[in-house]
Amino acid sequence: MSEPPQDATRPMPVVDTEKHLPQPAEGPALSPNAKGSGRFWSARRVPSAIIALLTLGGAGLLLYDVVAVRTGHPAMYWRRELARQLAEHPLDYIPVLAGAAFVTAVGLWLILLAITPGLRNLLPMLRPRYDVRAALTRDAAAQVLRDRAVEVSGVREARVKMRRRRADVRVISHFRDPSEVRSDLDTALAGAVTDLGMTRRPKLSVRLRGPGKKG
Repeated sequence: MSEPPQDATRPMPVVDTEKHLPQPAEGPALSPNAKGSGRFWSARRVPSAIIALLTLGGAGLLLYDVVAVRTGHPAMYWRRELARQLAEHPLDYIPVLAGAAFVTAVGLWLILLAITPGLRNLLPMLRPRYDVRAALTRDAAAQVLRDRAVEVSGVREARVKMRRRRADVRVISHFRDPSEVRSDLDTALAGAVTDLGMTRRPKLSVRLRGPGKKG
């Protein structure tokens, strides 16, 4: 005997699968006033790969030349020419000084890359949990501040330039008293900066001008 067809309009049973899933372990939550994570460090894969390849190629070439000399073959032309140039010219020779300056600049650049985090476009946020890290891009933070600014009554146009420690806001107002617009704008932007939840709250630099005025 065939089973009777099911009613398509009959609601299907809902199965609560959440209780069957493993729950994440609770960690100590940090208060909003707690210090957030530091800046995100760039992997800098391209500079590392370039330096590694150059170092590997130079070391391999030098090792090949040393082995060739040890086995009775003459040294490569570049090595003999370099030794001759260094023997004939003093240390204050312009090309020697230029080469030393170039090598020094490259070394200082590599040291700078090693001790700085990079990723300046990412603004670290406060950590709600010890195992969570988050960041905002400068464009996203600027967009949030701009949206809050244009919501203020009397603001016709707003432009925001986000820096690491400061947010430059340029606003054009209309049809309202500028002092009232400025007061509401300061309140809205201060709340927006707090809502962003960044580790280092940027200082606000707000410039308000009326339509048709230069500022």
